[in-house]
Amino acid sequence: MSKRDLYEVLGVARDANERDIKKAYKRLAMKYHPDRNQGDEESAEKFKEVKYAYEILTDGQKRAAYDQYGHAAFEQGGMGGGGGFGGFGGGADFSDIFGDVFGDIFGGGGGRRQQRAQRGSDLRYNMELTLEEAVRGCSKEIRVPTLVGCDSCDGSGAKKGSSATTCTTCHGAGQVQMRQGFFAVQQTCPHCHGRGQIIKDPCDKCHGEGRVEETKTLSVKIPAGVDTGDRIRLTGEGEAGEFGAPAGDLYVQVHVKEHNIFQRDGNNLHCDVPVSFTMAALGGEVEVPTLDGRVNLKVPAETQTGRMFRMRGKGVTSVRGGMTGDLICRLVVETPVNLSSRQKELLQELEETFGGKAASKHKPKSEGFFKGVKKFFDDLTN
Repeated sequence: MSKRDLYEVLGVARDANERDIKKAYKRLAMKYHPDRNQGDEESAEKFKEVKYAYEILTDGQKRAAYDQYGHAAFEQGGMGGGGGFGGFGGGADFSDIFGDVFGDIFGGGGGRRQQRAQRGSDLRYNMELTLEEAVRGCSKEIRVPTLVGCDSCDGSGAKKGSSATTCTTCHGAGQVQMRQGFFAVQQTCPHCHGRGQIIKDPCDKCHGEGRVEETKTLSVKIPAGVDTGDRIRLTGEGEAGEFGAPAGDLYVQVHVKEHNIFQRDGNNLHCDVPVSFTMAALGGEVEVPTLDGRVNLKVPAETQTGRMFRMRGKGVTSVRGGMTGDLICRLVVETPVNLSSRQKELLQELEETFGGKAASKHKPKSEGFFKGVKKFFDDLTN
């Protein structure tokens, strides 16, 4: 047998980690395995050499001894390596040889582990709230159709007084092997569906499923300050898991309905406040609604439509904490409608007083607008 350096055999550096060693071994073992090179003695010897190097370098104690003493550590009187390749001849079963290397591909080494019962599914419940409920917080009662653990069999699926038996197809492993060429592919057992056990005498209530359909009534506490898109998680209130496995979670998805006065923007609230054109011109006070009650807003004389007024601290406190937002009021000057003849005459007289050379001082926006329009058309014709 060759006394080549084991790191050289695998083509890895002396400080290679176990992952790099496994990766190199897998590549070389597939290349030189006897099943792929039948009748080729040279490939068979190289395969033995690669396998031997892999076994030594993935064992921490043996690798340390090799690094210190080389091949002498495994010769007669050494660390008990006793024949070097002992039990790894070309006739070894390929699935056993590659179990630890290809476990991530085929679901584990040798198919010995039983598939665990799966955790229950998560559920979602869409909840609509008014703006007042979302801002102040509240408690809501909801009804959720779901799967719950069967109380007759305690979620086992087997009738009381009986129990599940080991699957005779996979012998409790939950998986079976199928050969494809020189690979042994593991698949979920078709008889027990990966559980490793068979229920011969199923529960009459759940028919062996361990779960039954039920509509649960739950009380949900809505924290103050939630907004559309927020989710409230209720741990363990989702579907029950299979055969006693943990239940999933219930996520309450919040949607805040449109309000007829306020619009929410983060922690701020916005609203339009209509005022008469007389108040806008002369000034005065107007009553403004807030979520805490009514307040008076002072309107300065000669206020133009669209002007914003900020009322500090009259907005929303976020569910995530921080400062309370503001209420932002936008004044909208209302044009009077359904005028009587006398009212129309008075307005006409008022309009006439705005005429002449002094008209611009009464209509500051109009003058700027029409100057802009004139410049626009002049630029088009030039």
